[in-house]
Amino acid sequence: MGIERRVVNGHTDDVKTVGSRKAQRPSPEVLNVLQQCRACSEFSAESGWIFASPIAIARKPWSAYTVQRRYKDAAKAAGIEAFGTHSLRQTFRSWLDATGTPISVQQSAMRHSSIKVTMDHYGDIVTDELTQAVDKVASLALNGM
Repeated sequence: MGIERRVVNGHTDDVKTVGSRKAQRPSPEVLNVLQQCRACSEFSAESGWIFASPIAIARKPWSAYTVQRRYKDAAKAAGIEAFGTHSLRQTFRSWLDATGTPISVQQSAMRHSSIKVTMDHYGDIVTDELTQAVDKVASLALNGM
């Protein structure tokens, strides 16, 4: 299974990079949620968009504005004020890192053509790993004191 098309400014096109075209199996849990979304949609054709636009009568997916609005509404309901859809990419990379996923796998999962982009622009520590690392170094440095 792979990502076959993208929509930018309302125009459908092929994905932009070779990395984006690579097959990637979604987790069974995510696949199940997406199948449920499609089943609940008034436009549930197998070949159609999972999030088909009712305004475009399923010829196009939801607009970027609609997606952003829905994410922001959900974030606000959860008590998160400052939120953009790009936050999801940041969080994804942070979670990959927290689970010990090798950086080359993270690069592939993020669909980056360069590992430099993955390393320099995405992710933050989401667990107490930094505190644990500092404590370990302190223990080594102060051993015997």
